[in-house]
This record gives sequence, structure tokens and C-alpha cells, in this order.
Amino acid sequence: MKTFMDKDFLLGSDTEKHLFFDYADPQPIFDWHCHLSPKEILENSQPKDLCELWLGGDHYKWRAMRSAGIEEKYITGDAAPFEKFSAYAKTLSLAIGNPLVHWSHLELQRYFGINAFLTEKSAKDIWDVAQRKIDSEDFRPQTLIKNSNVFALCTTDDPADDLDFHKALKGSFSVPVLPAFRPDKAINIETHPFSDWVKKLGKTAGVDIKSYEGFKTALARRMDAFKDMGCAASDQSVDRVVCIRKSEAELDHIFKKALAGEKLTEDELFGYKFETLLFLGREYSKRGFAMELHLGALRNNNTRMFNSIGPDTGFDSIDDKKQAVGLSRLLDCLDVDGLLPRTILFCLNPTDNYVLGAMLGNFQNSDAVGKIQLGSGWWFNDNIDGMEAQLKTFGNLGVLGTFVGMVTDSRSFLSYPRHEYFRRIFCHTVGSWVEEGLFPNDEDALKTIVEGVSFKNAKSYFLG
Repeated sequence: MKTFMDKDFLLGSDTEKHLFFDYADPQPIFDWHCHLSPKEILENSQPKDLCELWLGGDHYKWRAMRSAGIEEKYITGDAAPFEKFSAYAKTLSLAIGNPLVHWSHLELQRYFGINAFLTEKSAKDIWDVAQRKIDSEDFRPQTLIKNSNVFALCTTDDPADDLDFHKALKGSFSVPVLPAFRPDKAINIETHPFSDWVKKLGKTAGVDIKSYEGFKTALARRMDAFKDMGCAASDQSVDRVVCIRKSEAELDHIFKKALAGEKLTEDELFGYKFETLLFLGREYSKRGFAMELHLGALRNNNTRMFNSIGPDTGFDSIDDKKQAVGLSRLLDCLDVDGLLPRTILFCLNPTDNYVLGAMLGNFQNSDAVGKIQLGSGWWFNDNIDGMEAQLKTFGNLGVLGTFVGMVTDSRSFLSYPRHEYFRRIFCHTVGSWVEEGLFPNDEDALKTIVEGVSFKNAKSYFLG
């Protein structure tokens, strides 16, 4: 029987261990998609306790706790910090098979030197050990980032954001914190008070937005401001792409209806989204931004809880809409114009792995190595099975050695061991292929592949 999460965790053969310890593990982290707050990084406050570090804003943990029957007061409510921690510990001891077990214990090991299994019974001892370290050592965001060997990170930022926190960080923090352009509110206009957001965007961009043309001008100005702050990536969440074409006059009419708060038809909504994505993609290409498309989420399913505690609190799931045709038309329209940016396709529904994986080869060219990417196992797929499935799909259908690797996709400053988790899974997968004679034991080739996927490919892809 193997020891629970020892130094060889997830690694079997000597080949797998060699690839991980000698090539993957020493690489720095480029966390090119996360949800860390630049404000919190700048303020750099020492956390009070492990509950603040672990459970604040982490909807993965909240969702699991609800599944274990934990009362909401111990999740997002007003229970005391240790009570919430103890409730999570109780959940974790039941969560066999859930990656939270691995993530949580990697974090306890790497940041606190704690190797014990977290249960309701052990919670108090673990809390006390962690609290002594928090009280006596530096657990501020900037220190956690630097101590985690982070080369750079990309936050997700609204176009209407003034980027003041990024400006302040640029001169005060040694690790680059780069903004990523996240225009969800410009695309998914049916999900929020659109006119209020447009006013905010116009104020930030210095544009009096009265028309769709003015709207595009404001977005383009904000892209320029983002580029000035080192932006190299854009990130858009769309449930699916539907190819409905609209003229400029029709788009202006749709835009003004949305500003007035009038309900849009499905035809108007899909047409607006498609044309806006085309506009954004062209502008990204001109500025050298990579375009991330996160596809397939079914959001805010629980109306009662949405009304109570809002979005991004653990009530989203996987959609099952068809993705191929609309996505193909979007990429093709951009390619015909010679303005298809480097693009990363994330699929939340694992049944779409092969759909998106096969799409890559349609639009690859010499503009960039691995120009069109299949994003890492995302959200409900960032577990052992999901990551292995994504890696095998990429390997079967593309050139896996060009893969830009893992992201934390997290709001927690303790999430960096997720890169270690991915690297162990990747080295296990590659090493097993070598052991089975499916790929030669060529040291130079393996070193290039493992170091590339762990770090170097992402650095080249986003920063050149």
C-alpha cells in the first residue's frame, strides 16, 4: 500500500519520477489565467487565519460542503472561522475521489508543513499548527506569490476597470501582475444591468457611448490601455457560439434596445454576440492578445441562492449545447480576414474534448507554435480523470509538446500547488507512454516536452 500523498504522489515508475523531479518541478509558474484580486495583491494584508485563506470565495469548497449537508451558515454565513474550518474538515473526510482532497493536503504540506489527514477529529490540531505559522510568519499575498516560484500571473479584469491597482503594482512588486481583458459584460448583455455598465465603460474610456460604433470605440480604447499595462491575453466566457450575421445598422438597433432595457429576441442576442466576438477577435489580433474562449458553462442554476448570495458561489454546472458549427464559423471568419489571434479553447463539457480538439488543426499555421490550443482540464475537469482525458485528446489529435499547460483559475493565494498536481499527472501520463514503448526514451525530446508544457511554452506563447 502506498503512503497517502508522499513525495512520489501520482508517480509510479522511475521514468515518471525522473521527468517530474528533474524537469517539471524546478520550472517556475506562469499562472496565465486566475481570478486573484489585484487590489488584494497591492494591499498585501496578512490573513487572520486559515479560514480566511481557504474558505473565503472558494466556491469549489462551498459546493462540496453543501453536498455533505453542511448548513449554509458554516459556508457563506456568519459562523465563527474555526466552525467553518471544522465543517470543511468534516466534508473533506467524506470526499474520497474529489480533487479537493488532494489540493487541500498539498496546500497543508507545502505552506504549513502539515502531513496529517484533515478530518473533523484532527481539525483542531491542524488549525492550531497553521495558526501559529500564520501568527509568526509572513503569509501576505505578495510573499505567497514569490515563495510559490511564480514568474508572472494574469488576472481577469473588466474593460471598465481603471487598472489603477495594476499601475501601482507595476512599480512596487517584483512579480509581473498583468491584466487580462475580460469583456463578458460586453458580450453577455442579457445577464446584468447593461446600461449601467456601459456608462461606467464610457467614463473609463472617455467616450460618450450613444451607439454601437461608440461602444466599439470605447472597447478598443480600453484594449490599448490594457496593452500599455502589459496585457497579453483576453478571456471570454460564452456558453456557446451561434453564427447569426448582422449588419452594422442591425447591431446599432440591437445595442440601443439593450441600452433601453428592452428584451432582445434570441436571433438578436445571438447575432449581437457573434458580431461582437468577431470585433473583439480582430482587435485582439491587432494588439497581439491571445484569445481564451471558455465554453459550455450553465450558470446560476439555483434562483433562490442566486437571489440570496449572488453569482460565482457554487451553483453553476455543465451545459450540453452543441459547439462545433458556430465556433468553426467564428474562427473561420477571423481567419479569412487574416485576423485570427492565438486562441485557446476551453471546454467545460468533457464530451466536447474531441470536438474542440479536432477544431485546432483547422486553423493552425506558422504565426505561432501551437497557435490554436486545447485549454487544460477546466473547472469540473481539473481532476485526474479530466486532466488525463484532455492530455490524451490533445496528444491524439494535435501536437502535445506545444501545450501551454495548466492554470489555477482560482481566487485563492494558496492555489499554486494545482500546478504541481497537474505536472505530476502530466509526468505520469508521459512517463507511462515511455514505459509502454509508445514514445522513445529520448532524453532531449522528453526534457523539451516536459519543461515546455510545465512553463516554457506558456511564456513564449503569451510573452514571446
